[in-house]
Amino acid sequence: MPARGRRATGADRRALGAAGEQAAADWYEASGHRVLDRNWRVREGELDLVVLAPDGAIVFCEVKTRTSDRFGAPVEAVTATKQRRIRTLAAQWLAAHPGVGRGIRFDVASVLVVPDAPLLVEVVQAGF
Repeated sequence: MPARGRRATGADRRALGAAGEQAAADWYEASGHRVLDRNWRVREGELDLVVLAPDGAIVFCEVKTRTSDRFGAPVEAVTATKQRRIRTLAAQWLAAHPGVGRGIRFDVASVLVVPDAPLLVEVVQAGF
């Protein structure tokens, strides 16, 4: 992660995103979920996490990781446009994995990274 006052590089942002996705995956696993896919990619985009909930629902989770909430909470970055893209990608994932799960849910994981503290993970279940 970049030093304070230094602009983040692409590598810094990727490391920050990977740390946030790992923290969200850990949160789900600690909550009894099973991670089915990470960074599932097709031409149209990427799903951060695909998770099987204890009730059998497939959860599509968009993970937003930030180093501050200066520009709003990370969850606020999931715009209507982003939500539509995630729904389209979810339909493609479901088509590629027929018969998996009972129902679907769209979550948003907000991960805040602050120096010298554990990552703060908040998951908004059925966020959109």
